[in-house]
Amino acid sequence: MNAVEVVALTKAYGKKVVLDGLDLIVPAGTVFALLGPNGAGKTTAVNIMSTLIRPDSGRAWVAGHDVAREPDAVRDAIALTGQFVAVDGLFTGEENLRLMADLRHLPPAAGRQRTAELIERFDLGEVARKPVMTWSGGMRRRLDLAMTLVGSPRVIFLDEPTTGLDPRSRRAVWEMIRDLVQGGVTLFLTTQYLEEADQLADRIALLDHGRVVASGTPEELKRLVPGGHVELRFASPADLDRAAALLPSASPEPSKLALRVPGEATPAELRDLLNRLGEVTASQVSLHSPDLDDVFLTLTGRPEEVVR
Repeated sequence: MNAVEVVALTKAYGKKVVLDGLDLIVPAGTVFALLGPNGAGKTTAVNIMSTLIRPDSGRAWVAGHDVAREPDAVRDAIALTGQFVAVDGLFTGEENLRLMADLRHLPPAAGRQRTAELIERFDLGEVARKPVMTWSGGMRRRLDLAMTLVGSPRVIFLDEPTTGLDPRSRRAVWEMIRDLVQGGVTLFLTTQYLEEADQLADRIALLDHGRVVASGTPEELKRLVPGGHVELRFASPADLDRAAALLPSASPEPSKLALRVPGEATPAELRDLLNRLGEVTASQVSLHSPDLDDVFLTLTGRPEEVVR
């Protein structure tokens, strides 16, 4: 069963069209990333799927329930974690989890058991009884994720879950997200980090002006755009000049003593390229394929604007 299905969704505010016939399919038990520049409609789409706002037209189903006709059933099946950590700093971690258990209407004994399970699962035992205001940002995000699991949701919407975290904490959150998916949860991710989508997502949709302009696996998206090249580095400016004369299609980068040769080099093509250099020896050879930054820039024309 698909965890999320969206068909011809539209939303406008006055004359401003935010979503213009949005279609999405998210298979259950996967990580799906929605990327898009400022104003693309990403947050509006998430707000509709999580029942916070209603669309003007179109339909959406989450966890098998119609978002417009069965909002209570959708809310019971989902959790939403925003960009900013939603925990009470004056409470301890244990108290925050117990509060969420009460809000989810768990019986007291079940709430205590679920709290203990999540403290252990997210490795929060050493700080669970300390006020959250004394915790690091990474530990607060771990608690925030733990709180989304109190009600055992089937679909979790994560809006920029690692914003503001240092690289180590970010990677720790990535591992937790992978563990959640292995447990059968579906993750719908929005992020401003293209690397994050590349690392985590099974499938990605790129949203621009309220429409999906490309979708697929990270590797499928990378194959949509040109940009592969071989980089040859040399030991001296003289070697670089000699190589540039032999390879007129290459682009010199004098500051790096490098030549950038366009194209995706197979082993045979790479061997031919080196043979064309003759007696000029490259000190380093590296292959570069298009990344999601290249995809984003090519398809939207607006680099590094992957936010809400």
